[in-house]
Amino acid sequence: MERVAKLASERAVVVFTASNCGMCHAVTSLLVGELGVNAAVHELDKDPRGRDMERELARRLNGGGGGGRALPAVFVGGNLVGGANRVMSLHLAGELVPMLKNAGALWL
Repeated sequence: MERVAKLASERAVVVFTASNCGMCHAVTSLLVGELGVNAAVHELDKDPRGRDMERELARRLNGGGGGGRALPAVFVGGNLVGGANRVMSLHLAGELVPMLKNAGALWL
């Protein structure tokens, strides 16, 4: 879906979420609150085209098969990084901050 690609490239970090999703809140809190990233956050449950975008994200996250949870979906530098498990794993492994720096999302 072209809309997902367009939104995913609007900033160095873009997070697709739902307002009632606990893992979405955790990922957004990590990126924005703890790391200080100026991420674009799109709450799909508040967007009229949100269901279509969530289906597209599920397709991308699950290898084209659909199914599974699509949110949160995190893009860094216009590339899909993954969901909550992937972002938290990268953070714990010390790989998230360098990725964010390379994308221009962090300066320190």
